[in-house]
Amino acid sequence: MSARIDKWLWAARFFKTRGLATEMVNGGHVQLNGKRIKASKTVQSGDELSIVRGQERFIVTVVGLAEKRGSATVAQSLYHESDQSIAAREKQRQLRKFKAASAPSPDQRPDKKARRQIIKFRRREG
Repeated sequence: MSARIDKWLWAARFFKTRGLATEMVNGGHVQLNGKRIKASKTVQSGDELSIVRGQERFIVTVVGLAEKRGSATVAQSLYHESDQSIAAREKQRQLRKFKAASAPSPDQRPDKKARRQIIKFRRREG
């Protein structure tokens, strides 16, 4: 038994819509067994997928197949994520957290005068 990769990614809840899953596969963000694929490619149990979603990268092995979107618990039972993938994602999450903490956001938006100064400063640098 097999299922289209875009339907499987949607059913496994990696992407919110099937159209988005198709777009990401065709854009090269999803690889099947280390190779770039098209959205119509079928996936089978035992296949290894590399999925890039935003800043996160998942390396999963297909365990089950589905063409319909079910609950989150059913979706999680369709794949098994490797330990290295989980560790790498956690490390990236921590780095993003530290980076955000080192560059705090201002308390309020800049007023008109401050915005003009920012624009003038950026034009001088460019």
